[in-house]
Amino acid sequence: MDQFTPVTALAGGGLIGLSAAILHLGLGRVAGISGILGGLFGPGPERGFRLCFILGLIAGAALLYWGFQQPPAVVSQTSWPGLILAGLLVGYGTRLGSGCTSGHGVCGLARGSLRSLIATCTFFGVALITVYVMRHVLGWGG
Repeated sequence: MDQFTPVTALAGGGLIGLSAAILHLGLGRVAGISGILGGLFGPGPERGFRLCFILGLIAGAALLYWGFQQPPAVVSQTSWPGLILAGLLVGYGTRLGSGCTSGHGVCGLARGSLRSLIATCTFFGVALITVYVMRHVLGWGG
């Protein structure tokens, strides 16, 4: 994250908001990624929608990669077991909180949901505390 580009950040955020609005207005669905992905593995009539949504996320990332011929500049600062543990904790947290940052932070806040406001404040508050403890108390990750 050495190079902040406000124009592309604004364009990306605008596209996320536009796509969430189109999904909500067109299908009446909330673009909550964890709920859509979680529902893909269970029985239900909306598996086609869920599969198309997830494939669209993957296809969008692939098109971006092929368009710019450069992999994303993400470098992990932890081990595979640490990443797996973090992923499991995030998955558990999304189930416990009945949603993720996309569902609560993008869609829920846009709808004026108090529950989503509380959930989003909790997500970010815990993230701030976690980064502080990991970096400044435990000395991990730079």
